Amino acid sequence: MNKERLGTLGAGFTPLLAMEEASRCLLCLDAPCSKACPAGTDPGKFIRSIRFKNYKGAAKTILTNNPLGLTCALVCPTERYCQSGCSRSGIDKPIDIAKLQRYALEYTQDLDLGLEKPLPNNGKKVAIIGSGPSGMTTASRLADLGYEVTIYEKETKAGGYLRYGIPYYRLPEMVIDYEIKRILNKGVRFVFNCRVGTDLAIDQLRKDYDAVVACIGHGKPKVLPMFEGMTRAMTAIEFLRKVNLSKFRRNLPGHVLVIGGGDVAMDIVTICRKSGIKQVTDVVYETFDEFKASKSELEGARAMNVSIYDGFVPVEARSGGIVKFKHRFQDISLRIKADLVVLAIGQSPDVDGLNIPMKGQEAEAPLQHVEGNLFVAGDIAEGEKTVVYAVRTGKAAAMAVHAYLGGK
Repeated sequence: MNKERLGTLGAGFTPLLAMEEASRCLLCLDAPCSKACPAGTDPGKFIRSIRFKNYKGAAKTILTNNPLGLTCALVCPTERYCQSGCSRSGIDKPIDIAKLQRYALEYTQDLDLGLEKPLPNNGKKVAIIGSGPSGMTTASRLADLGYEVTIYEKETKAGGYLRYGIPYYRLPEMVIDYEIKRILNKGVRFVFNCRVGTDLAIDQLRKDYDAVVACIGHGKPKVLPMFEGMTRAMTAIEFLRKVNLSKFRRNLPGHVLVIGGGDVAMDIVTICRKSGIKQVTDVVYETFDEFKASKSELEGARAMNVSIYDGFVPVEARSGGIVKFKHRFQDISLRIKADLVVLAIGQSPDVDGLNIPMKGQEAEAPLQHVEGNLFVAGDIAEGEKTVVYAVRTGKAAAMAVHAYLGGK
């Protein structure tokens, strides 16, 4: 992997800029930025290393705590986590932790840090269902502890939401492949084109392995009844999958209407504009003071000249791509005709055939342990539904499995 191929991400720090930014750090003894990181990446420690030009040490700190360090540097909403805890905020502005994390890993990438050889096998086997961020994190942690780990993936490639749900301009495929390379080098094995619950019974996995971890994302899209059967409508998951598989480059629609106001909706409107679609409209249930998308995502969409209407509810969908809306609080109606309607109104977990007790959108699994030798991680586990939280739940699941199987 070389830095030139990451051009779609925008410019990272130069060595001088990285040093200047790291020098702004107040070197807090209690490092509130580290306490605010869900994945425990420890920004306080790696920023100190950068400040004293120990770039290799910085990269090792990141990868020891977070096997998806570069991915998180690119897609994590740091303004909600580590940067919100930065003490520098009380003086001027928080340290740009994400860019420093990216810099440390890009600077040292040619050293192949994290491509360690697998540890001696401890004689126990663990199966993981799903190769998204939580699955890869769980696998990496367990491999570090000497377990024989096999990941079962329904797709033809590993990565889950990282590969099929995050637009390429935010997370290039080469970054995903490099993160996977480190995990493969630890001896983790992949079985592709295998949907557990359909192609393979989970009860069989639980018999064949000492433990099974279901790392399930929210991959089942929600669809409002009025849009069912509408030929010009598709879900956000379908849309992003087509984009990332390079199937959305020809015969572009002239007008795309996106319904939804989360980060996924902002990804879709942004990529529509980047693809050359002339008219992109986003209609959102929340008003701007309730907006779910991160501030940076919203600002990015506005910078791309996306038309955003807040506080509206869809009330009718007709053939021909016609959708009618009413405002939640005012006597205002909208009628929009689009060539394509994309529904970005949320997802739910796909747990068909897995026999996992659910409570709403999450598994009934305190501390990631469901029952017996079955564990969970990812969106299905308790907590926020972000990549960095998936890393957090993956680490927690690995340690729960380790404790269950007699580890210290």
